[in-house]
This record gives sequence, C-alpha cells and structure tokens, in this order.
Amino acid sequence: MKKYIAIDIGGTGLKHGIIDERGNIIQRTEIPSEAHKGGKHLISLVKKICKNYIEAHKIEAVGISTAGMVDPTEGKIIYSGKQIPDYIGTQWKQIIQDEFGLRCEVENDVNCAGYSESICGAGQGEKSCACITVGTGIGACMVLDGEIFHGATGSAFEIGYMNMGEGMYQDLASTTALVQRVRAYYPSEEVNGRWIFERAKAGDAVCNEEIDNLLEHLAAGIANICYVANPAVVVLGGGIMEQEEFLAPRLEKALEKKMIPFVRQHTKIRFAKNGNNAGMLGAYYNLRHKMEKE
Repeated sequence: MKKYIAIDIGGTGLKHGIIDERGNIIQRTEIPSEAHKGGKHLISLVKKICKNYIEAHKIEAVGISTAGMVDPTEGKIIYSGKQIPDYIGTQWKQIIQDEFGLRCEVENDVNCAGYSESICGAGQGEKSCACITVGTGIGACMVLDGEIFHGATGSAFEIGYMNMGEGMYQDLASTTALVQRVRAYYPSEEVNGRWIFERAKAGDAVCNEEIDNLLEHLAAGIANICYVANPAVVVLGGGIMEQEEFLAPRLEKALEKKMIPFVRQHTKIRFAKNGNNAGMLGAYYNLRHKMEKE
C-alpha cells in the first residue's frame, strides 16, 4: 500500500500524518505550529516531520496545506498575513524536493478543506461546490468539475474581504466578530465560541441575539456567492459550524430572507463532514489529483 505525507500548516496548530492510497489516515499528530516564529521556523519543523516519516515508512510524495495565498504551480507562498512573519516567498515544493527527492504539491488551507469536502465530504458527487469556513476570519473555496478555481492570480474566493456595506465580511460574520460583540456585554467573563453556545442553549438572550446577528450577516454573504457563482452546494465549515443542530434552522430563516426562492430552492446548504482532518485530506487529494493528471 502506497503511503503519502500530508501536512496542514495553520497559524496556531500544525497537523501531520500518513495517508494511504485509498485515502485512509493511518497516522495523525497535531502540534503547535508556533507560526509567530516565522517562515524559517516552519521550514525547520516540516523538514523534521518529513525526515521522521521517511525513516519509518516508504513515502511516495508530500502534500501540504497551508495558511496564506499559494501559487499552486510553483508551490510557494505569494502572500501571508502578520500571523506568520517572513513567510512570503517560501518555496515549499522546491524545499521538499531538494531535501528529500520527493514530489511535493502545495495548496491554500481553505482550498484544501473545500477540496476534501467536494471529494469525500458534504459536497461529494456535486459538479460545483463552494465551501465557506467560519473561524478567526472567513475563507472560501470553489471546486468546479473536480478542479479548484484559483482565479487570475490565485486569490479567487477571498470572500473575507468582501465589502458588505457595514464592513468586511469577516468583520461581521466570523467567530472573532461574534466573540467581540458578546464580550462587550460580559467583560469579566472568559468569552469564547464554546462559552457563547453553552449560554445560548441555556437561554441567554444576548448570546442568542448575537448568534442570530452573525447568521444574518453570514446568510447575506452566502446569498451573494450563490448569485455570482451559482454552486450546486454550499458547504459550511469551521469550529462553530459543528453546532449544526443548533444553527441549521436559524440559518435557514436568515437565508429565506436573503435569497430569492428559486435560487434558495436549487442550492443545497450542508455542514462540513471532515472536521479537523479536512486540511490534511485536501492536501492528500490535491497531491494525488495532480499526480494522476500527469
């Protein structure tokens, strides 16, 4: 059975493991990425991870999912925010090939998450799948006929920056925005997403109101995406989207107000299935897809 290294680099955590040719995760570990230490630190960390796996297994190739804008052809970082200093220009593909003689393919983490959902998750079997991740910010990916849509310069579906009138999308509909709004009412509490949902389920009026506020903004963005791209399915991922049973009926009410009936009736809205494994799986499937195309 052929084995592949899959690595998912985030601003906070780094997930890595071995995936076999059938798409089974046979080994998985998560460690702090300490991304604030910068690009050189991440390079050293990833090299060490790969070296350990290569010593223990016969490895065919390496797939990397990473925060930041990626040139998927060159396999390098073309833009990165301040959470990972000195990351722009990191040539992952060349680094792995030069160090270990292994093929490496690199893709943006949100694109990887969306790609995994389109292949083995909530978007499986659909010709067009938009995946939105709600977390610290908001990211999105569009998969058309089995291919990630990158746009002219690799920044397609950077929807967090969409102007929504009151502000950028991620400043209105992200988990960060929700926490900030609720914290203003409870300045002495350790407010986070889990705390907010626990309080909301217990009947807290403020938490319920602010969740509904978030969903109104989220629905507006989903509607805009559907009007422009007309995907068969929109998949919602990110930490708070694991609250599907609680959120689904409330989101549906918001969508009914934001979308014309014809578009709403012909657009499936689903919650992501791959959870914390989405980035690793997407890195693997992106790698395999490119290898098979050749």
